[in-house]
Amino acid sequence: MKKLLVLVVLCILVNNLTHAKKFKEEEKPSWAKKDIRDFNDADMERLLEQWEEDDDPLEPDELPEHLRPPPSIDMASVDSTNPENILKLSKKGRTLMTFVSVNGNPTRDETEEITKLWQTSLWNNHIQAERYLIDDNRAIFMFKDGAQAWEAKDFLVEQERCLHVSIENKEYKGKHNRDEL
Repeated sequence: MKKLLVLVVLCILVNNLTHAKKFKEEEKPSWAKKDIRDFNDADMERLLEQWEEDDDPLEPDELPEHLRPPPSIDMASVDSTNPENILKLSKKGRTLMTFVSVNGNPTRDETEEITKLWQTSLWNNHIQAERYLIDDNRAIFMFKDGAQAWEAKDFLVEQERCLHVSIENKEYKGKHNRDEL
């Protein structure tokens, strides 16, 4: 009796798998009749949309950053006399890049060592930043949470070898800067 039940269930399962909905040749759109090797970007995009048609929508934190809803800012609780606070709140949860220049005339290796030390100090203070050298005396610090960029700026401008820090096209001069701008 058990064998018969297993056989019936197996037959039903195989039947369902083999009778999946398939377009008839005349019902297919013209882009779907092409060979997959001839698909262009638009065809691939339509195929992806068709593939994801029945998927559940993603949670907001799982969406790519450009599709996430912007953070809500309670303007009543924000100190409007300090525009940096508004910027900090608007960049919360967003990727933000900061440009940092090293003073003096450092070599690329020297800039690498100095910025690596700064990055480690930031990480030790729970400020996560990725660092990329872009010139012999300049680096980009990329923050996954843009609100942390201003905390990092406060640390960086205090460093002896910091020439200036640039966030959102605003430059902050290093405290130990010898007017090399």
